[in-house]
Amino acid sequence: MSEPVAGRGARWKWSVCGLLLLASAVNYMDRQTLAQASVRITRELGLTDLQYGRVEAVFAYGFALGSLVFGWLADRGSVRGLYAVVLAAWSLAGMAAGLAADGTQLFWCRAVLGFFEAGHWPCAIRTTRALLDEKDRPMGNGLLQSGASLGAIITPVVLLGMMGNEEGGWRRPFILVGMAGMAWLVPWLWMVRSSDLRPPLAMRTGDAVPIRSLLASGRLWTVLATIACINTTWQVLRAWLPKFLQQGRGMAETDTLWFNSAWFAMADVGCIGAGAAATWLARSGRTVPGARLMVFGVCAAACALGAVLPALPTGPVLLVVLGLMAAGALGVFPLYHAFTQDLPSTRQGLVTGMAGVAGWVSPALAHEALGRLTATTGSYDAGLAVAGMLPLAPLALLAWAWRKRAPRE
Repeated sequence: MSEPVAGRGARWKWSVCGLLLLASAVNYMDRQTLAQASVRITRELGLTDLQYGRVEAVFAYGFALGSLVFGWLADRGSVRGLYAVVLAAWSLAGMAAGLAADGTQLFWCRAVLGFFEAGHWPCAIRTTRALLDEKDRPMGNGLLQSGASLGAIITPVVLLGMMGNEEGGWRRPFILVGMAGMAWLVPWLWMVRSSDLRPPLAMRTGDAVPIRSLLASGRLWTVLATIACINTTWQVLRAWLPKFLQQGRGMAETDTLWFNSAWFAMADVGCIGAGAAATWLARSGRTVPGARLMVFGVCAAACALGAVLPALPTGPVLLVVLGLMAAGALGVFPLYHAFTQDLPSTRQGLVTGMAGVAGWVSPALAHEALGRLTATTGSYDAGLAVAGMLPLAPLALLAWAWRKRAPRE
């Protein structure tokens, strides 16, 4: 188990969780600015759907590599300074993307952005584990993860207010979002001390769980399979929804941006609601794993509604289905993070890093495959439908791996 943070009250702990929410929001604003303006950017820079898929893919590959690097680092020192470094670096990379003159420059800016954005999750997950107990972690993780959709809700509004109609107007939001990331560093460094987020005692005394024991754990491989499925669903929906609506269903750019804000608001409701529901069920007498699995199953079923997308024309029913998919697609994440926090605390960063590889190589492959599919068929429907089914796949594995409690460290 993690050591409790000494000398700090509940208000401070939840305030730090709120700060993590804001970090996730900035993380996703940097990421989502490209997707939200993808039609205009690909047109101005002369990129095909296949080339756009590769730009999304290189971000994912960079994220996978960064997950290993920063996951390893997060286990070996206080995450206070590490978090500040990675957030500053990804903010600068996001600003650089706004200055890209062609597809090649954009490609490399997104690779660097993905690498440093990966540091967010090992730092944030280690922080919530250090601050919160087992029953409260789904709610804390829900706040953390909900920042992703909060940032994505804000992004279309920022784009509507800043892009204008002139060529190159999409560049201004990249600069603004990067500046917001730099501003986040001030409250983080003020509120958190290095001593608050030290590595676990076992890591400092050389008693960490051996890596070979971790690799022999069925739970580890279960969470890796889980994140490969759920992150592919989320990243495919996040990145391709604007193109699906504008080029696949003929929706105007302005209407698409407004709907994207509503779509991410639904994702936020699903994320916070899933974390709160799992916490409530656990406090009401259900086992902690049972509560998580129940809510995970409901969210996975909502994602699976994507199977009907090819049959739906533009209209209210399509938008409702997409909204339910959003709630389910982000709702599984606080539950997944809680499962990862049941693994040895001395290897939390490594687990998060390995999960980053599993969770980002699969979307990278999916982006490239979807780019090829749409280039061939001219339709986004089949790719989004398949992506929606993926969260159902790991349910049985999770139930098997958490059928009994693991021994305490």
